[in-house]
Amino acid sequence: MLAGVPEAELTPKVRSALMTLLNEVRRLRGELEQSHKRIAFLETLSDQDALLPLINRRAFVRELSRFLSFAERYGTPGCVLYLDLDEMKRVNDAYGHAAGDALLKHVADLLLANLRSSDIVGRLGGDEFGVILINASRPDAERKASLLARRIAETPLHWQGEEIHASVSWGVYGFSGGDDVDGTLRAADEAMYANKRARA
Repeated sequence: MLAGVPEAELTPKVRSALMTLLNEVRRLRGELEQSHKRIAFLETLSDQDALLPLINRRAFVRELSRFLSFAERYGTPGCVLYLDLDEMKRVNDAYGHAAGDALLKHVADLLLANLRSSDIVGRLGGDEFGVILINASRPDAERKASLLARRIAETPLHWQGEEIHASVSWGVYGFSGGDDVDGTLRAADEAMYANKRARA
């Protein structure tokens, strides 16, 4: 029996036609599988920052929206950290834009190395980063932000025989339900600028 057709009915022409159809089905299945892989790759690419091993702002906003809905539904607390790399222009002017890019990658690596795998880290703008901490209180988030800032300050980038030191200003906003994405990011950004002004 071939493709459900009894052996007695498999004339040479029928057998040839069935084999042609089965080969075509296998070919189409292969093409479909390749298309699914390409779509998955493009979806990943559209969420990935062009320079850093982090998600981009669009993907970060989508994830934040998802977690805000989760917090509202289940009452689970969470926080957003907003971090801004200080004096990035000075680094670009003194060492060049390649060094500035290397410093951004260095900071991204430090963030990833010092956060939980369940935390979401994204690049929000040129030298601005966002972190979503799930199931974290505001004091927990402030301790984590302070730790991240300390790690960045204590770990210079080694660039062409030079040590490039960096620092970040940070802000924290705690959410528990009823917050929207724009308001949450704005509040975390405002907290970051307040921190920057206080350190000036």
